[in-house]
Parts: sequence; C-alpha cells; structure tokens
Amino acid sequence: MDNPSTITAQPFREPGHSAGLLEIPKWRFLLRLLVRKELRVRYRGSALGLLWSYVKPAVQIVVFYLALGKFLRLEESIPNYVIYMFGGIVMVNFFNEVFGNTTKSIVWNADLVKKIYLPRELFPVASVWVAFVHFVPQLLVLLVGALIAGWRPGPLNLLAGLGCVTIVGVLALGMGLLFGSMNVLFRDAENFVDLIVMVATWLSPVLYTWQKVHDEVPGWAWTIYQANPLTAAVELAHYAFWIPTSGVVPAGQDAAALMPPHWVWWSVLGLALSSFVLLLGQLVFRRLEGRFAQEL
Repeated sequence: MDNPSTITAQPFREPGHSAGLLEIPKWRFLLRLLVRKELRVRYRGSALGLLWSYVKPAVQIVVFYLALGKFLRLEESIPNYVIYMFGGIVMVNFFNEVFGNTTKSIVWNADLVKKIYLPRELFPVASVWVAFVHFVPQLLVLLVGALIAGWRPGPLNLLAGLGCVTIVGVLALGMGLLFGSMNVLFRDAENFVDLIVMVATWLSPVLYTWQKVHDEVPGWAWTIYQANPLTAAVELAHYAFWIPTSGVVPAGQDAAALMPPHWVWWSVLGLALSSFVLLLGQLVFRRLEGRFAQEL
C-alpha cells in the first residue's frame, strides 16, 4: 500500500474538458480504432472496398484528359493541362473531405459522446486521418500522371508539395473544429459548410490560371484572393507537380515566372492564417464541448 505521504494530489479539472489537440497522442490506440471503424462503416458491403479510392481518381484523370485537355483543347493554352488541373483538384478534394467530415464527426459519434469520456477532438482528428487515407491514392495517381508527363522535381518542388498538404490539413481541421462544435448546437452549420466547399472549389485556381484573375479583378480583390490559404496551397501544388513536368517552363525562363507575384510570401501567409484558424477552432471547440452531451 502506498505511503500517504508520497501521494501527490492531482489538480481538479472541469468534467468534459481535456487539453485539446495536445492530448491526442495519449489516445493513439483509441484514435486508430476510430479510424478503422469509420473506414469499415464507409465500405461496408463493398466488394472493392478501399480500392475504390484508386479507381475513382484514375478514371477522373483520364476523363479530364480527354474532355478538357483534348476535346476543349485547354492543353493548347496550358501545357500538360491535366496535371495542372488534377494537382489542384487533389488539394481541393482533400480540403473538402476533411472539412465536411470533421464538421459532422461529433454528431456522427453522438452515442460515444453521451456515454463515455474521451477527448472530443479525437473524432475530428480521426476524420482527418480517414480523409488522408483517401488522399494518398489520389496523390499516387497524380504522381503517375506527372511521371508520364516527364516530372523531374527538385528539392524546392518537393518542399512545396509538403507545404500544400500541410496548409490544407491545418486549415481544414481548424475550420472543422469550429463548424463541428457549432453543428452540435445548430445543424445549419452543415449547410454553411456545403456552401463554403462549393465556393472554395471554384474560387481556387484549379480550372484556370492566376493570370486570368489578376487581369480581371481590382487590386484589393486580388489581395483577398491571394490571402486565401487554399489559393496558396493550390499554387504550391502546381509548383510541386505541374511545373517540373516537360514542356511547361520555356527554355531560358525561370520557373518562378509562372507563379503569382510574391508567391513565397503568400504561401507563408497562408500557413500562418491556417494556423490561426486552427487555434481559433480549438478555442471555440473547447468553449462548447462541455455542452455536447447535453445537446446531443
């Protein structure tokens, strides 16, 4: 039996609250279980299962190559257009899935939230890992297409690829925490998420180049457009996967000339704003998590 004099008193903590995202590493085993559960539920009754994550993007890139690149002749104005476009689509798809699933994660796991205590952030983080599982096959398809197009990346290109994934993941998780906590109280949050996802898809330079936006909007609108972290992430994806392919950079020209002005600083700002959104989402989430069980 322990000597009472050696027992140290543990500080009391308000029920229903945790240390937030910082506590997630202590619950790694449960996080893995939640990820497996979500994947099993999603592919229940499916013959191909996770293979659909490879089939869909492979078919998608072929369709885009034929419909947009060949039939609409967009590759005549943008070399290797299918790589340019699919690089942006992969990033936007990753953002959409993380943002959408994290917003609904608390409501989807209402039974667990009401019955047992565990850090509520486990559910949004599990949704991020599930989205990442689906992101990897899309990335592999993109890499195969880029290799066919003569992809020869350098260290800066690889760093840009890591940067775009980081910006998207941090931004989407932060927004998911923010809207996920509000979704418990007001289900209208899911409808706002659908609108944001739709706008984000079309207001990112996926199907068009940044020059078209720069030439059509006033300076203040261009600044707002570039300050969008998702815009910075898509441009980083272009620098990582599209620019190193054959025939994109004219002989004697610097690859940076194809990027928006001050694109490095816009990328740094995008990461900073994404980190701020994550901090804001965590603060709001912790503020409201004590009401989750009651509201559900």
